[in-house]
Amino acid sequence: MKILLLGCQGQVGWELQRSLAPLGEVIALIRHNTDGLCGDLNQPTALARTIKTLTPNVIVNAAAYTAVDQAESESDLAQAINAVGPSVLARETQKLGALLVHYSTDYVFDGSGAKPWREDDRTVPLNVYGQTKRAGERAIQESDCRHLIFRTSWVYASRGKNFIRTMLRLAAERDALQVIDDQYGAPTGAALIADVTAQALPLALRKPELEGLYHLAASGETTWHGYACRVIEQARQAGWPVKIAEQDVWPIATDAFPVVAQRPNNSRLDCTRLEEAFGLYLPAWQRGVDHTLAEILDCGGIA
Repeated sequence: MKILLLGCQGQVGWELQRSLAPLGEVIALIRHNTDGLCGDLNQPTALARTIKTLTPNVIVNAAAYTAVDQAESESDLAQAINAVGPSVLARETQKLGALLVHYSTDYVFDGSGAKPWREDDRTVPLNVYGQTKRAGERAIQESDCRHLIFRTSWVYASRGKNFIRTMLRLAAERDALQVIDDQYGAPTGAALIADVTAQALPLALRKPELEGLYHLAASGETTWHGYACRVIEQARQAGWPVKIAEQDVWPIATDAFPVVAQRPNNSRLDCTRLEEAFGLYLPAWQRGVDHTLAEILDCGGIA
């Protein structure tokens, strides 16, 4: 099996290089490759030509425009990468009779209520990022290509820019922190997303009835404040030079921390459909956070 992986240098893409390796030949492309191949979702013609050249059995798209606030002023670029690019992938996937794996976000929902979102709930994005990711989902679904779409939330990894690494840095620099305590979700590790993909992909290839849209997140829930307290306390126990105590991490409301793009307050995702379809168990969010934190600290921290 030949697998084309896009976005291989991102948090999820980096882990996918590991998890997909036992399934077949993985061709991992960066945006501009020196061999004439193109992995840039903002270059639709070159991207389509690359797919025609490689003729993969599976395309895994871990590339996306994820700068949520910046997307408000770069809506055309976000649309090109998050919506137009996936539509090209879907079209070429359909021509090849291949399977497309794509990742989306809890930001397609408006964040109302407290009930975990199901796959068939109405999507009402609050910001440009969410709107463009929803457009990408729809382009794939309407293309009639074989596909798996995984919506996930609050992604982190031991590498790259993410909440864990930010909290480690700030906890070593400051005497106190203010962290939002009225947005709820489940921190989800890139490694978990990649491992679930590697489990689901072969089954979907054998059983087309399993194709479709799924929610994929760690189990349980917390707030950004609860998440921060977990990271800081675990780092303290591991001997990381933390200046602040847990009581110095102050909970604040979303309104007290103004940002350009509105975020959903409820990012809970119901993953029952995924677990039942593929026979999976999604571990508690704390387990993944603790493991990633230990990996970061074992490698010398965030420097």
